Amino acid sequence: MANWKRRGGKGVAVVVSLAAHAGAVAVLLAAHVTPAPPEAPSVMVTLVDPPPPPPPPPPPRPPAPHDAPKSPVKAPKKPPSPEKPKDTARAAPRSPLRVTKAPIPKDVTPLPASPKPAPARVMGLGESELMGAATAGSGAGGGGGGAGCDMVRLLQEGLRKNPRARASLMRAHAATVNAGRAPLVWSGDWVRTDGEEGDGLSGLREMIMMEVAFAPAACRAEPMRGLVLISLNDGPGAARFALGGGHWRWSDMLFAKGARRGG
Repeated sequence: MANWKRRGGKGVAVVVSLAAHAGAVAVLLAAHVTPAPPEAPSVMVTLVDPPPPPPPPPPPRPPAPHDAPKSPVKAPKKPPSPEKPKDTARAAPRSPLRVTKAPIPKDVTPLPASPKPAPARVMGLGESELMGAATAGSGAGGGGGGAGCDMVRLLQEGLRKNPRARASLMRAHAATVNAGRAPLVWSGDWVRTDGEEGDGLSGLREMIMMEVAFAPAACRAEPMRGLVLISLNDGPGAARFALGGGHWRWSDMLFAKGARRGG
């Protein structure tokens, strides 16, 4: 009897445990199960054929010749004018002098300007200054030189053989020669005229020095006094020039300088 009670108690405990577990499982299943959403109401669909497409429009009628609009004739575009180069040169400064606008007094007679420029200043030696000057054939040395040396003739003949001598003189002293005067070329120093450029008398000076340098030593050392007149051609209006002045020697020309200016 006691054994049966023991076994009956164990059976009741098992049944209670099983029931408790079954309830717990039911609670878990009820918590995780989501109710199904309600079904949406059904919609009736009817299939209808689409309407046919509209017919294509008729092609446009070509316009008649008299109906065609005239296209305006466009004038040709003028090419752009080339840009003028900018003048980068600086403008000349204006004169500080102001032009007066005062009227000319009635008692003053205006003098018209001469259209001809003023004549150039004629330099050189005239006939009165050339009196007593030594010339070719006027004597040995032309001023008391040694016998046998006529350096005036030697120099004159040597220069006449070279046409460049006369051309050089006329280029620098045409106005003086045409006025019948003789330019002074050497008087201790080679004389240069104002405005002498380029060849000037440099060609003539070189030719004179060459003739003197190749003359005999005795002639180069010949003492001279006063002026010497050299003529480069014969006849009236001959091209002439003068050398010398005071006491000098022909060899002095070989060491002369060309700094002094004059006529």
